Amino acid sequence: MSTPEEFREPIPGDTADLGSRPPLHDACAPLRELVGVWRGEGEVDYPTIDGPFRFGQQVTVSHDGRPFLRHQARAWLLDAKGAVLRPAAWETGFWRPGTEGRVELLLTHATGLVDLFHGSAQPGRWELETDAVLGTPTAKQVEAARRTYALSEDLLDYAESRAMVGQPMTPHVSARLRRVPSGGRQDTP
Repeated sequence: MSTPEEFREPIPGDTADLGSRPPLHDACAPLRELVGVWRGEGEVDYPTIDGPFRFGQQVTVSHDGRPFLRHQARAWLLDAKGAVLRPAAWETGFWRPGTEGRVELLLTHATGLVDLFHGSAQPGRWELETDAVLGTPTAKQVEAARRTYALSEDLLDYAESRAMVGQPMTPHVSARLRRVPSGGRQDTP
């Protein structure tokens, strides 16, 4: 179904394909390897949940030529055979390059949380911790979080630990994602 011309945005969408236009902003060079569409599986567990649970996930890191990257991650729970049970986590935000190997990641979660991460960017590795976690009145109480992303060829591994609901910093989520060939244009929903 095509969109009538009068309802199309007057600017181009973003892209997760480094081979298409616009070119990646020079400031995003420390994040270049993250640009793309990533899909795979992981595990979520925490002392306060009845897990562990398997999940599938797709992460799209895209850009529109400005000095930041767009981040969108959607997850779905899987049964023991890998069949989809139901939608799970959804987060969206922005990677922002800093100076001297520093990076920021701003994330908003559908669960009512906003995470403000900062950390280091090294070739193929990004280590982040929260500067602040904000929550709506109905969100779980989260004090802090840490994330690590590590790239090896076309595999992106990430792990997250959280201090939440009265627990100390504890491993919470880990996943292995594979780059989806030809990420292509990812128009914002």
